[in-house]
Amino acid sequence: MPRLLLALLLVPTVFLATPAHAATCDAPAITRYGPASLTSALVGATVHEGRAYIVGRGQKPTLLSEIDLATRKVIRNVRLPGESEGGWATTVSRGKIYIGTYPSPDLYSFDPATGEVKRLHTFGAYGGFVWTLATAPDGMIYLGTSLDGRAWEYDQDTGAIKRFDVLAEGERYVRGISADAEYVYAGLLDKAKLMRITRADGTIKELAQGPSGLVELADHGDRVLATSGRELIDIRKDGTDDRRTTIPGAWLDMIYPAPDGTVYATSGPDGTLYRYRTGDTAFTKVADAPSPGDGTRKMQLLDERTMLGITGSGGMWWLDLRTGKAELLDLLEAGMEASPEKPQTMLLVPGRAVYIAGHFSMTVRDLRTGEHRRFRVPGEPKGLVRRGDRIYAAIYPSGEIIAIDIRTDEVTSLGFLGHDQQRPADIGYDPLTDKLVVVTSPLGSKLNGAVSVVDPDTGEKDVHVGVLPDQSVIGLAIDPKRGIAYLGGDVVGPGGAPPTRTTAQVAAFDLRTRTVLWRAEPVAGSRTVQDLELHDGLLYTLYKRPAGAWIALDVAGRSIEQQGRLSFHGTMTVHRGRVFASTYREGGNAYLLGPETRHLATGLGEEWFNVPELHFEPGSWNAWALVGRDLAKIRLDPRCPKVTP
Repeated sequence: MPRLLLALLLVPTVFLATPAHAATCDAPAITRYGPASLTSALVGATVHEGRAYIVGRGQKPTLLSEIDLATRKVIRNVRLPGESEGGWATTVSRGKIYIGTYPSPDLYSFDPATGEVKRLHTFGAYGGFVWTLATAPDGMIYLGTSLDGRAWEYDQDTGAIKRFDVLAEGERYVRGISADAEYVYAGLLDKAKLMRITRADGTIKELAQGPSGLVELADHGDRVLATSGRELIDIRKDGTDDRRTTIPGAWLDMIYPAPDGTVYATSGPDGTLYRYRTGDTAFTKVADAPSPGDGTRKMQLLDERTMLGITGSGGMWWLDLRTGKAELLDLLEAGMEASPEKPQTMLLVPGRAVYIAGHFSMTVRDLRTGEHRRFRVPGEPKGLVRRGDRIYAAIYPSGEIIAIDIRTDEVTSLGFLGHDQQRPADIGYDPLTDKLVVVTSPLGSKLNGAVSVVDPDTGEKDVHVGVLPDQSVIGLAIDPKRGIAYLGGDVVGPGGAPPTRTTAQVAAFDLRTRTVLWRAEPVAGSRTVQDLELHDGLLYTLYKRPAGAWIALDVAGRSIEQQGRLSFHGTMTVHRGRVFASTYREGGNAYLLGPETRHLATGLGEEWFNVPELHFEPGSWNAWALVGRDLAKIRLDPRCPKVTP
């Protein structure tokens, strides 16, 4: 995708603090610079009568765009009412487009003939997802949802809703769904099972067990297809003749059964296109990735030689199956609306730029000119760190480590962590060993996360899985004078595996010897460490479970020297010899930690995709952060009154 110059708001909006006792507090407390990150990322996509219908990701209200495939132009942008921010699920039935949304798990219909949008039903509490939709031959619509892990039926003639029985005890996600005249097929993420539901009476039968969560399902004549990690499950609808084929790459991304019986598939994270037919023992490569490093949201043959693909970054490609050549279209350039999204993370390069990571994009505010620019990255950066003229990012959902040249914006890959470590939580840099340090959670229903040591020049990786037994590794702090990484755990795990421990650990990991120096469980029953910061011999530990609890742990004697409670979890940073925190809840807050915690700001909003952050300018009390979804500079001088926008 070419670099896009964004016309963001360049004239700042200023908010004044409460009148203060000192002259230093008279200056504006908050300066806003417009949307921090604009997104064209998308999740749901479908095709109907020469038009593509795509659903934005992270936009509020949710965006539905209609693209004319002949002219390759967006001809209509429609906003869905309500509290949703995107929609993974789309299907077509009787000429209407149906969309399932999140985090308000709603079902909508859109009539292309009239432009009418209707919200039809809500499937549970806010925070849930409608992950998947399918249309049966008679027009009945079927849904899979989370966090209840249920399958549903929607009758568009009567508006009647039917919820099927529990498919597997403890399941939270029905991630894939398909339907034929007699059955509904559901793919379970936590339990990695393929289930069959008899439409007439709701009878449930297990057809197959996968090696990892089942995500994509497709009807294939007398067979049903399901993706399970790298594996394609190809099975008869009665549960017999179970065939398994593994795709090259880290996972099987998207599948599309063509009318002639050929199954086309893309592999993640690279995006290479393959084909398969029942009975094949391997996938056959068709073409290199039309959009390298991108997720595929939809594939469909337009004619016997042209495959259409729609990508997660907000692109569309047309691939000639005979030559392997592809044309790529940026949907922003085609007329798709860009909207402010929840940023992933942020990094300040003092005196030069602020980098704001979004979904498949990086937005840069040039501090010298005030201009904004935007370029593509291959996923969601979950952490950023600087070393010299390069910024390094840890990417979800691939576990890829990338480098960004701050002079040219060139993005290069250092490769993938592997070892099922595809959920990065943070990345740091240790100047003593000149190595990058990445902490991760595992993919799927596993418990053991890792700390990885990465050479920034060669990309060589040393991955230590299970460094904190039976827990993810989320928190990271580095002692740059001793070459020690401090790690914080999460016993809950990301994929639904039952916890085996009740208390999250913190640990000291020697980056020179690659060994654990010590482990501790400082607060019994605290299950998730959200963030760590090291200052003056104390390891400040902010918990997510229980939310907002924090301690200062003496790293020499492992005794708790300070403790307190904030509004919720978030992140911490050390600046001018003090420890600051930014948190969710109660409007979004900033604090100064210590024996007497000070509340420095409130009302900042809760619009971070991951956790709130503060990035201080050297030599001042000004921190770059968010106010709502706007990039902002906030004065957090401890001598001044509390800041409120």
